[in-house]
Amino acid sequence: MTAFIDSLTIVDGIGSFGALIVVAAYFATQMRMMNSDDLAFPVINLLGSVLIVYSLLQNFNLASMLIEGFWILISIIGIIQHFRLRRAR
Repeated sequence: MTAFIDSLTIVDGIGSFGALIVVAAYFATQMRMMNSDDLAFPVINLLGSVLIVYSLLQNFNLASMLIEGFWILISIIGIIQHFRLRRAR
């Protein structure tokens, strides 16, 4: 276990922090602490996914990159949708 911990880099830490951010946002919506319609939800997901992608650029994994690419795209769509609905009101 010590060898594994010693092998971790700052890039691994950044990606892991991104994963924690994404999971925390999802958990917050499930616990009704955050509404998925709020702007914070897609922004937090976008931030987490960007951090994960940063780590994936150093340690590439195609499946993970695909899911994060879609997660980023969906988050951006959510942000745009938020402002469109706000403008319509």
